[in-house]
Amino acid sequence: MRTSPALRAAALAATVTVLLPLAGCADGGDKEAADPTSQARAANATTGSPSSGLASQKLTWKKCPAPSQAQGGGNPPSPLPGGANWECASMKAPLDYAKPDGDTIELALIRAKAISPKKRIGSLIFNFGGPGGSGVATLPAFGTAYDKLRARYDLVSFDPRGVGNSDGVECETDKQLDARYQEDGTPDDAAEEKAFVQDTKRFAAACEKRSGEQLPYVGTTNAARDMDLMRQVLGDDKLYYFGISYGTELGGVYAHLFPKKVGRAVLDAVVDPTEDAEQSSLGQAKGFQLALENFTKDCADRGDACKLPGSDAKEIEKGIASLLDRLEKKPIKGIGARKLTETQATTGIAAALYSKETWPLLEQGVDEADGGNGSLLLALADSLNGRSDDGRYDNSAAAYSAISCADSRERFTLEQTKAKLPEFRDASAVFGNYLGWGLMGCTDWPVKGTWKTPDVSAPGSAPILVIGNTGDPATPYAGAKAMADELGEDVGVQMTYKGQGHGAYNSGDACVQKAVGGYLLDGRAPEAGTVCG
Repeated sequence: MRTSPALRAAALAATVTVLLPLAGCADGGDKEAADPTSQARAANATTGSPSSGLASQKLTWKKCPAPSQAQGGGNPPSPLPGGANWECASMKAPLDYAKPDGDTIELALIRAKAISPKKRIGSLIFNFGGPGGSGVATLPAFGTAYDKLRARYDLVSFDPRGVGNSDGVECETDKQLDARYQEDGTPDDAAEEKAFVQDTKRFAAACEKRSGEQLPYVGTTNAARDMDLMRQVLGDDKLYYFGISYGTELGGVYAHLFPKKVGRAVLDAVVDPTEDAEQSSLGQAKGFQLALENFTKDCADRGDACKLPGSDAKEIEKGIASLLDRLEKKPIKGIGARKLTETQATTGIAAALYSKETWPLLEQGVDEADGGNGSLLLALADSLNGRSDDGRYDNSAAAYSAISCADSRERFTLEQTKAKLPEFRDASAVFGNYLGWGLMGCTDWPVKGTWKTPDVSAPGSAPILVIGNTGDPATPYAGAKAMADELGEDVGVQMTYKGQGHGAYNSGDACVQKAVGGYLLDGRAPEAGTVCG
């Protein structure tokens, strides 16, 4: 089953907290104590540019090759409307910003030059989320979705450190990952719990063995510093930024570190910066439950046109839960030798809930699985797990773990996790166990975490547009208000999109796109409290 480019792009942009429950959680990229962002900010105030020599480097832009396997593979990006090509380059950055003249790493960049050079404002830098998504692969995958913004900006994205072609973290082999994703991610007895714990330890040990030297330096604070270096190398006095999903957290940390360097910034599908790992995972359980209820209601409202059994939304949801219970006892045929397990089916369901456009795939996948064919749900799970048709994986799972476990200091024991499961099950009968067990993703990680929650306060920053989607499953709507409040008065400008799916701008809603365009292109921020949809 071939994964559509649109779904793969959505998956790359979407994986934001614990949707890889066998993978990750979080340590800080700077090896700093209690609050690295505050310490780094103080250091920047006294030392200026983190690396003045590297800030003057010249980038060599060339026509982009096909994405590497670490980036997800596939074909070279198609030319833009009018025939212009995507261009790629690499930028040197310090491995350790505490040693700016020490070892360096290469960061992969991509750009599409502005349509109107005479009206060009600068470079608009995108981060599509994850953490772990390749910006070099994702930006072209959205095709012409951002063409209106290209009128006055070079569109730029990058693979953050540890991701894709930016010294990508390596952990397990493709064969090991296939076996890992076939494991039970929601253990029910002592034997399954033991296997789950051992699997988590094996994954962390593999990451340390293959990428141990870089693991202390891949956290969000260092990625934010990379963006400021990128801003300088691209020749911009201010940062122009579009962050989606985890990219909103990265944008918030940047604003905290460099408030006077913020030009215009949009944060869409907002991560709540006040929530720790447990609260974020529980919020996701509630968010995906809400999205599932919206999906089942839509299906029920279509009557006989809906393929799933049940006279109303609750009965349809019960049918999905029943399917998962059956798969827990007996997996069914998937793709090749791989079976559709309960865990893979849950992953596939979650993947399809990221966008209303993929609800028909979810309906079809559940219907086919009810009949004994699990290939579509498994293909949906593959899209989120970063597996391509030829059985090879990108490095998104490894990068997700490395970055998450380089940020959050929380480490959950087996006993602590089991004690929290009832609350997760109450939040969602379908996703609760799945996300609850994901709390252990960083338990045996070899590098200590940095923060419980990131500091995104940005006094003195220019206004930042913060967009929340009421139906967002992965970054629940409440996160937008929390981010706007934490950024500070006269900085965070919140607006609302009443819709479904992960994010607002890419929904195609004309009201959202007009507001974002007016702000980024003309500097006119919408009124706080603006509602679209």
